[in-house]
Amino acid sequence: MEDIYRSFYTKSVPIVHYMVSRLKAQPEDRILEPCAGDGVLIDAVIKNEVNQRVDAYEIDHRAYKILTEKYKHHKNIQIVLSDALFDGNLDFSPGYERIIANPPYGAWQDIQRRKLLKKMYKNLYVKESYALFLYRAVHLLKDKGILVFIIPDTFLYLHSHRYLRYVLLQHTKIQEVALFPSNFFPGISFGYANLCILTAEKCHNLSEIERNQIKVLTGLKKPEDLVSFPSDCPTYRQKDIFNSLDHAFFISEKDEVNSLLNNSQIRIGDIADCVTGIYTGNDRKYLKVLSHCTGNFKKADTADAGLINDSYLSEKNILSGLSNGRAFIPIIKGGNTKYIKPNQWVIDWSKTAVEHYKSDKKARFQNSQYYFKEGIAVPMVSSKQMTASLTEKRIFDQSIVGVFPEEKYLYYLLAFFNSPTCNQLIRTLNPSANNSANYIKKIPFIKPSDKMLAETDTVIKKMICSLRTDNSFSTEDEKKLHHLFRELYKF
Repeated sequence: MEDIYRSFYTKSVPIVHYMVSRLKAQPEDRILEPCAGDGVLIDAVIKNEVNQRVDAYEIDHRAYKILTEKYKHHKNIQIVLSDALFDGNLDFSPGYERIIANPPYGAWQDIQRRKLLKKMYKNLYVKESYALFLYRAVHLLKDKGILVFIIPDTFLYLHSHRYLRYVLLQHTKIQEVALFPSNFFPGISFGYANLCILTAEKCHNLSEIERNQIKVLTGLKKPEDLVSFPSDCPTYRQKDIFNSLDHAFFISEKDEVNSLLNNSQIRIGDIADCVTGIYTGNDRKYLKVLSHCTGNFKKADTADAGLINDSYLSEKNILSGLSNGRAFIPIIKGGNTKYIKPNQWVIDWSKTAVEHYKSDKKARFQNSQYYFKEGIAVPMVSSKQMTASLTEKRIFDQSIVGVFPEEKYLYYLLAFFNSPTCNQLIRTLNPSANNSANYIKKIPFIKPSDKMLAETDTVIKKMICSLRTDNSFSTEDEKKLHHLFRELYKF
């Protein structure tokens, strides 16, 4: 079941206990479990109350048979073999007082199903199946009804879930969000770093919604912490979250960070173009590694030194490709390197290869106006610390976000992107390790004074010069840059 439907059953007793305690089911309630699985949530809900009516939906035939046998003597539990995302009977029901679910995460959708989902769930990111279940649950709840979902935390901040957040923040009072690492489910790989349990109450009164305070539980070390968490956890006014950038939940321990993210008048996207680079459609064929490079390049062929062109920038029509036999030129790929990145990879830039990049269905010759320009390369995927290096007029591939600012800000932004200050901002915008162009554009930009601009330029150029000659730089110089940004951004 897990392979097809991405169903991860809730086996943690503290998690189940916490979810049911937040559901607060009452006698005679009508309850929906849209992804029933093996019934562990149903068992907990009906443990102390036999009069509640439960509709349990399950799409998998094997799970359906197990549930039917398990609850054959429970007249108040109806097992339905159906997809709750499409079942029209739910739309004609009077609604539910309670909905509880552990929906599938990232369930695979075939092309036809995806088309239907896009038609039915407009404005939603249909590749994330859990988001569709959550959206549907909001609409199936009665006024003052409560839903409790255990889902990945990505809906709180990802750009693709903006509309889902809009619906939640305008049609429910979010009571509580409990954040915790996915390793609370030992032995199962979710593909998500963190999960959360969302508790929300359906509400038609907008003034109540705006006054609502959302409790956020963070710092949980083990599942048992859910049932013994202190009552004085941080709260956020729902109206403030709705008014935040893209309605995102900026959850930082520092109020200065949240305030800056929400209220900044200028962002990186206002002073720089942020774009992703080329994809060949077949990197194994068109990319090669340089012979002097060390590291894990087992899947890459080594470039023939005689085929590398070091004078490619002198070509007048470089975007059309090179006509001579020496047609391999440098390309920047991902990898966390600060300030300057040595050449490791080359790409076939022959006229034939370039024509392939422009015409092949898999390839993407995107944002080509920025190829061979001076800018900053930020890896899409980073470690704990965001890093950036100069492009030095090389091509960059799709694993890189190329940032092309006004010339006077080039070295200033290079220093800023490598600072803990910028890292805290991007990690609050997007707690995952994905630094896509959309998030980099949203980073607040505080215009430096001419004095600070000159100072950062002097220090960063000194560090780059040292890197070119000795492959190292003064850590004191870097600390000086970090201090300048802390002073400017005030955190």
